[in-house]
Amino acid sequence: MRVLVTGGAGYLGACLVPQLLAAGHEVTVLDRFFFGTEPLAEYAQHPRIHLVRDDVRWCDGRVFEGQEAVVDAAALSNDPAGAMDPWRTREINYLGRVRTSRLAREAGASRYLLTSSCSIYGFQDSILTEETTPEPLTEYARANWLAEQDTLPMASPSFCPTAVRFATLYGLSPRMRFDLAVNGMVLGGVRTHRIPVMKDGTQWRPFLHVRDAARAISEVLAAPPGSVRGRVFNVGSDEQNFQVRPLAELVAAHLREPPTLEWYGDPDVRSYRVSFARARSELGFTPSLTPADAAREIEQALRADAVDTGLRTKTVEWYRHLLSDPAAADPVRLRGVVL
Repeated sequence: MRVLVTGGAGYLGACLVPQLLAAGHEVTVLDRFFFGTEPLAEYAQHPRIHLVRDDVRWCDGRVFEGQEAVVDAAALSNDPAGAMDPWRTREINYLGRVRTSRLAREAGASRYLLTSSCSIYGFQDSILTEETTPEPLTEYARANWLAEQDTLPMASPSFCPTAVRFATLYGLSPRMRFDLAVNGMVLGGVRTHRIPVMKDGTQWRPFLHVRDAARAISEVLAAPPGSVRGRVFNVGSDEQNFQVRPLAELVAAHLREPPTLEWYGDPDVRSYRVSFARARSELGFTPSLTPADAAREIEQALRADAVDTGLRTKTVEWYRHLLSDPAAADPVRLRGVVL
């Protein structure tokens, strides 16, 4: 297929794009490239990739012409980033996604896949399914929920929107992030021999390797439209619902030199356990990687100095840097430049 990926140079997108190319798809990446083009540098000369530097909020709708599927992964990507500028978060993560879905439909794309998040469930004690009413606690989570509500009803015989609610991601990516729980634990364990754990460690969270997340997107795109049209899928693993402290202990046990745990922050108000039975039974999706795998692979990359650990790997810190440099953050300077 011809697939357009918004945010295709991001943490998830940089893992998804190579998978799509390997499967024979033609891929257009629409991205601001705020974190650079390096995550896709290996594929820049690939005959079936097209890189477009632009913004989902105002890009020319003609970029969607000829696309058969759109994977919408452009977003301010976590709760702290969302809290920096709530309006901008809603503008990008909600209004930008609704605009993208409409442009995709108007251009004749038959599929639209929204990358949402299990964070929309908020704080709930039971095992949560797709039928559970979301209780989003943050602007990031609220924007995801609003985007689902406005894009899924666009479903029609000729247009197939689907939302995937991902568990918290982890693992190596060409656009690495060390502001994610597992990844930050490994970085701290290797570099300082201390693993940072948000107090008090009893909060529940589901987890999923970023390469498994990318594979899940490919499987949704390959599914019969009638089985995914207008529907939501939690994507993760029942076995990877972890309380944060036991997760930190698991990560520590798989590092070469087991570190100690170090508490930080206030108790987390978000806690949720999620059922992933629907994706398993209806899509046949089961993750193949675990936090132990990630601990080993990230440690190996760190010790080989094969992964960036600089400012760009901490999303909020990098956004603050961009906001402090008007030239770097100027949308006009970046608009419509085709690489």
